[in-house]
Amino acid sequence: MGKLADRANQISESQTIAMARKSRELRAQGIDIISLSLGEPDFPTPTTIKEAAKKAIDDNFSYYTHVSGYVELREAICHKFKRDNSLTYVPDEIVVSNGAKQSIANAVMCLINPGDEVIIPAPFWVSYLEILKLAGGVPVIIHAGIENDFKITSAQLADAITPKTKMIMISTPCNPTGSVYSKDELKALAEVVVKHDDLYIMSDEIYEHINFCGGHESFAQFDFIKDRVITINGVSKGFAMTGWRGGILAAPKWIAQACDKMQGQFTSAASSITQKAMHRAMELDFDTYIRPMRDAFLRRRDLVLNLMKEIPGMKTNVPQGAFYVYPEISYYFGKSAHGMSINNGTDLSMYLLEHAHVAIVPGAAFGEDKYIRFSYATSDDKLTEALNRMKKALADLK
Repeated sequence: MGKLADRANQISESQTIAMARKSRELRAQGIDIISLSLGEPDFPTPTTIKEAAKKAIDDNFSYYTHVSGYVELREAICHKFKRDNSLTYVPDEIVVSNGAKQSIANAVMCLINPGDEVIIPAPFWVSYLEILKLAGGVPVIIHAGIENDFKITSAQLADAITPKTKMIMISTPCNPTGSVYSKDELKALAEVVVKHDDLYIMSDEIYEHINFCGGHESFAQFDFIKDRVITINGVSKGFAMTGWRGGILAAPKWIAQACDKMQGQFTSAASSITQKAMHRAMELDFDTYIRPMRDAFLRRRDLVLNLMKEIPGMKTNVPQGAFYVYPEISYYFGKSAHGMSINNGTDLSMYLLEHAHVAIVPGAAFGEDKYIRFSYATSDDKLTEALNRMKKALADLK
């Protein structure tokens, strides 16, 4: 076997994808695995979106578009930002990508040089760190504990900034914790950032519509900082379109143009059919199409939190968005059963996979190895069965 490039060796496989793969392997052996590892809505894509895609195929909308997406789609995205977030953008400030992950990679690759410092609040989404590695950036991790609802403070941010700091990568609602920043909390962070020239905020708002505490708050709403905010969004989570791969970046024109150039060399435009589906998604009424899914996630969250009360040693916040629970599980460290010893969240995740047949993701994937993450984006029956299995398997640990 030949030698891979250093950049391929230095990045890690996504642990969410790794756990999903292990789940499939066990299923292939005939084992009944309940997977709570992937952040994927279990609802079908709304029919009206699917119809728009079918019409695009029938109309032969099957040719290359502008790298950033065809202009009418970008106009629809601008309208969505104005309608839902009171944000004013023009089409030249929008880039449509093959999923929000590519949108994030575009922004990081276009703004971060080797040696630039990037502040990442922990817990963080798994790919932030790996994308940053590819750019040669230096991660500066700020730990936001469960006692502060996993949200960093303006004082923590101020203390972490150095002359080398170029960006802060942050999500709200947050994956993996479900925490949601309020307007006042975002403004306090923005007031710190604006004091430092050439410092940018990459605000990942992909879970915007899965929000249990009222309206979503965007970082770019503050005029004094908007020209340094890159807003990331997309259709995967709120519209149940994970496989369609439709990401959105909104940023100052000079950043959007750079991302267009970068994307033009890697993938060119997103699928033309996906773009037509996204266009329809941008037009949908929240109450009719999205609220029912949001309400189902809220009901499932409450179901999971109630079931967790019956399991000793799981300490959690009350997530206000997304569809994850991120409990602290150090209570089980030092315990063992079935020939397995538990020393961290990774050990506990493997124990639960093998002995409860429930797939979750260790907190190490998100920067904190005394936690685990599981998704409640599945049916009530599966969630109830999964939590009962976990309760029984964890009771064996002594």
